[in-house]
Amino acid sequence: MMTVLWVLLGIVALIVFGAIYLFTSYKSAGNLVAALDARCDTAFADIDVHLKHRHDLIPRLVEVVKGQTAYEKDMVMGVAEARVEALRAMSPEVKLECEKKLSAQVFNLLTNVEKNPDLKALPEFRNLREELTACDNRITAARRFYNLAIEEYNVSLVQWPTNQIAAKRRMSKRQPFDLGIERMMLDEPQPLGL
Repeated sequence: MMTVLWVLLGIVALIVFGAIYLFTSYKSAGNLVAALDARCDTAFADIDVHLKHRHDLIPRLVEVVKGQTAYEKDMVMGVAEARVEALRAMSPEVKLECEKKLSAQVFNLLTNVEKNPDLKALPEFRNLREELTACDNRITAARRFYNLAIEEYNVSLVQWPTNQIAAKRRMSKRQPFDLGIERMMLDEPQPLGL
């Protein structure tokens, strides 16, 4: 009789400790998934700061190119239009698509401008190209951090118990940020992320 009582007491203690363990695991998992989500937002905000700086450089580039060459008018307008779209984009997904278009337009413009020795020799153009290159390198570094945060967040969405919490909070996978162009082919130091 006493043995049965000890067995029942052991089972109750095991259930209580198991419930406490599950509760604390579930709570810490909820904190983890929330922290990873916030880290992704912070990392994207860092990219956004660098993208805004690049957006500020583009009008100067457009003016320098427009002032020197008439035949690049379509390309200059393409860059200007893509910049406006990128500035209007709000969500990371839409911003990503707009930034891909803008990067392609800037890459196309700079590649074609390289064929114009007069424009290439202008100090204003060289300075802007160097600033854009430095800005693109900062975007690349920020993008790497963001993509690592996204990877960690996405992995947490498939692991137990964070996947249970994420499902209840309707959290979904995030897309990595990739501008789609490996490198700009310029004579000067090249951006790594475009």
